[in-house]
Amino acid sequence: MTQRTDTPPSWDERTQLSTFLDYARDTARAKCEGVTAEDARKAPLPGSPLMTISGLISHLRWVEHHWVQVVFLGEEPAGPLTEATDDDPDPEMRTAVDIPLPRLLAEYEEQSARYRRLLADHDLDAKAVRPLRDGRHVDLRWVILHLVEETSRHNGHLDIVRELVDGRTGV
Repeated sequence: MTQRTDTPPSWDERTQLSTFLDYARDTARAKCEGVTAEDARKAPLPGSPLMTISGLISHLRWVEHHWVQVVFLGEEPAGPLTEATDDDPDPEMRTAVDIPLPRLLAEYEEQSARYRRLLADHDLDAKAVRPLRDGRHVDLRWVILHLVEETSRHNGHLDIVRELVDGRTGV
């Protein structure tokens, strides 16, 4: 079982932010424990055909890629993000059903570990290379807070989808 804690080992701002992001990431992984390959690909919400467990994990991975590598570091988009269009804004969710959930989780964990190290090397006040749509440049603190919010919100979606596909609750 995935071990999780939201209590930081120290009380400085960076450690608190990192602890909450890791807690949200660990919660997403915990919600996937024991999911069958078939259930990982099911989209039980009629109005949300991309809302699968696999799709949500892929989305979390690529959302972090977008905010850390594309916005904060100024790199070019990669992977399924390069296929995004107005008609298909979330290709990472659509294509995830063709990727085994264990692989998606492993890629997400590997990326999380890499970003944990990368973010530790930058000041929380460091500005993103790329601006938001309104022209403002967010700082690293905002990026981390946004990822906590995004991951936590999608953990709620994982709760719903998991309960609908196999009845499991309470993770």
